[in-house]
Amino acid sequence: MVNYDGVPKTACPSPQDFIERFQGDEDVFVVTLSEKLSGTYNSAELAKQIYLEEENEKFIHVFNSKSVSVGQTLIALKIDELIRNDKTNKEIVEKTDEYIEEMQTFFIAESLNNFIKNGRISKLSGSIANALNVVPIMGSLPSGDIELKTKSVGKKVYKKLIEIIIEKSFDQENRILSIAHVNNFERANKLKKEIEKKCSFKDIIIVETGGLSSIYCDNQGIIIAF
Repeated sequence: MVNYDGVPKTACPSPQDFIERFQGDEDVFVVTLSEKLSGTYNSAELAKQIYLEEENEKFIHVFNSKSVSVGQTLIALKIDELIRNDKTNKEIVEKTDEYIEEMQTFFIAESLNNFIKNGRISKLSGSIANALNVVPIMGSLPSGDIELKTKSVGKKVYKKLIEIIIEKSFDQENRILSIAHVNNFERANKLKKEIEKKCSFKDIIIVETGGLSSIYCDNQGIIIAF
């Protein structure tokens, strides 16, 4: 992707993609990208309606994560925890919705190339930012939209990110913080160690991004959720 001159493209799964995964007797929980960022949530909801017209006894619930990437990972882990604790489907939905409302998501795109290619920022603004080594910290809004939270120069941006984590987090002993990286495990692991020095999260996990997050966070990018 780094060497590709064209514009990277993405597409959400079709309702049929979801319907195929709904087959079987198990209850189904779906965790999608933020509805504000993708058509995936609407596609999953449409699939649910179509499927239940024929299989109306099956339980299916679609969660709008209001997040991306590792935010979805954390929500899936929360659902798993509630299932293992023998919560009812109603309790799982209620407690997971509460968890989603409390969750925070931030990401750092060290390269702005794909934002420029996709027209999300102007070529001039992106070129100036790259030339000055200005690195933005983006973050989620309660609605699930993404906004610029702050920016810094070079590697100082990670110190700023840790300050934001300290400011925005609460009940750390009972919460997991997750880090996703785009081809940047060394930075992710260093960030984990720095957070461990200053915070008391129950656990900190590191994962690699999938294709979609790799496009928008771009090479070397970092995504944090807690």
